[in-house]
Amino acid sequence: MKLDVGLAASLKDVPAAARAAEEAGFDALWSVETGHDPYLPLLLAAEHTERIKLGTAIAVAFPRSPLTHAMTAWDLQAASNGRFILGLGTQVRGHNERRFGIKWESPGPRLREMILMIRAAWDCFQNDTRPSFEGDFYRFTLMTPFFKPQPIEHPKIPIYIAGVNDYMCRLGGELCDGFHVHPLNSVKYITEFVQPRIAQGAAKAGRDPKACKLTSSVFVIAGDSPEEREPLRQLVRQQISFYASTPPYRPILDTHGWGDVGPRLSEKARAGDWGGMVELVTDDMLDVFAVTGRWNDIADRVRQKYTGLLDHLSFYVPPSKQDPPERWREIARAFNG
Repeated sequence: MKLDVGLAASLKDVPAAARAAEEAGFDALWSVETGHDPYLPLLLAAEHTERIKLGTAIAVAFPRSPLTHAMTAWDLQAASNGRFILGLGTQVRGHNERRFGIKWESPGPRLREMILMIRAAWDCFQNDTRPSFEGDFYRFTLMTPFFKPQPIEHPKIPIYIAGVNDYMCRLGGELCDGFHVHPLNSVKYITEFVQPRIAQGAAKAGRDPKACKLTSSVFVIAGDSPEEREPLRQLVRQQISFYASTPPYRPILDTHGWGDVGPRLSEKARAGDWGGMVELVTDDMLDVFAVTGRWNDIADRVRQKYTGLLDHLSFYVPPSKQDPPERWREIARAFNG
């Protein structure tokens, strides 16, 4: 199991953050699509690093065409000398329709088709195959020499997807190199829900389930005293309440018999009662969804929980500029040797 790190920095801060992540010994650096484009920071990271893998966790799939994803990934793979990982996610209906302003339809089958078309485009770029992809949502039947990207040294780009429900887990097992398990996760959810469905998808394609690597950003509450841990403890409660208020994430709550909490959280979210939402996250829920410990034993506690479940993980709250660099070097060394 490898330790990765999230990248949450403005573009001007990316070079220093990427170099620091590589020097600390993290295995991969993941950008997110929240307040920044997920692709742009990785170009800077590629320029200022040599070893660390670079991926999106995630790029929202549908606001961009498959060919747009394919070409951007192709350029980042070339720029990073083969270190790029394309991570895609559907996001939820409300964000697609009301934030990105696009039509929401059949997200699972549509993402499946997007993956197939992206790989068809890469085959065209590398091997000059004639584009002949025609699906229900996307079509790729034209590529002229003027517009075609050139072959690259490392044409096999891993594709990871994110998801929480039955279809997405099976799709990961069937087609993908990796699967982003949602940060709101537990041992029970991974072993009883995610892994069996990854295996079902892999069986459909005649693949080994281990060909689909599992990765996640996990909730970790570290500190050498209760007082030091308390601010992070409250932040994690807040994030759990936010995620659990979203209906598509209910399978995670259902796994533990907490399905009734989801509608109550949704109701408070609609009313803007953010404080009330946090109060619904019990200590039992926090114990299940997060790992708590002192700095000198937190790596062992995280490894104990997730060994055999995840191939890669990162701490949901990434290192800050105020953290001693040696602290994170020691934690990364515990995972990555």
